[in-house]
Amino acid sequence: MFKRNPFGHYLILKKWLIRYMGFMTHRRYRGFNELKIEGSEIIKNLPDTNVLFISNHQTYFADVVAMFHVFNASLKGRIDSIKNVGYLWSPKLNIYYVAAKETMRAGLLPRVLAYAGSVSIERTWREAGKDINRQVKLSDITNIGKALDDGWVITFPQGTTQPFRPVRKGTAHIIKRYKPIVIPIVIDGFRRSFDKKGLMIKKRGILQSMIIKPPLEIDYEKESIDDILEKIQYAIEQHPTFLKVIPKEELEAKRKLDVTRQWDF
Repeated sequence: MFKRNPFGHYLILKKWLIRYMGFMTHRRYRGFNELKIEGSEIIKNLPDTNVLFISNHQTYFADVVAMFHVFNASLKGRIDSIKNVGYLWSPKLNIYYVAAKETMRAGLLPRVLAYAGSVSIERTWREAGKDINRQVKLSDITNIGKALDDGWVITFPQGTTQPFRPVRKGTAHIIKRYKPIVIPIVIDGFRRSFDKKGLMIKKRGILQSMIIKPPLEIDYEKESIDDILEKIQYAIEQHPTFLKVIPKEELEAKRKLDVTRQWDF
């Protein structure tokens, strides 16, 4: 009952927190809006530890919560579906996500969500809305490694919800150092569904999507940091070649049908 994870969190408390938050948020992805999932059969065949999920980012929290739903549903045999929220009764407790420390300390709810699995780090390029430049804290890298040793880690390598921003080198360094299985995920529709924090529903009837791709093929020894960064950009569809200028009329038509995926601004 009093077992803890490597970060000192009580697993029984984390389990009830995931259950409660999962039940409270389920209709955000299957009710108010609809989440279309592709490729979740990959989740069932992954090892229990040392898996790194990389994804583009659209809101602070809604993206991660959706992944908790999809991962747990997939592990219970629900392929490409989160039907019947009972899959959360026995959730996978060693799922973590990388988040900015200042975000997770901004209010009571983020602090509660942090207990569900946040690996909080100090951003090296931005803080309190201002650009900064500071060294990476070795303790942050160590904590991500600790989370990988214990289970799965979700990270958003661009470090921002703005599309087509550069991928941060820290993710490539983590891949080189800890050699995890790297699973790319591409999401869309969350920016239209929720506010920036991902806590409030902004619009209903939006088709959200989550595409889970096969593991990246990476030569951990021979490939350079830049090689890995480029692979990440292509894998999460945030490479500049995906940025395509399309006529305004076509963009509006696609948005009305909720079928755009690569050009969601």
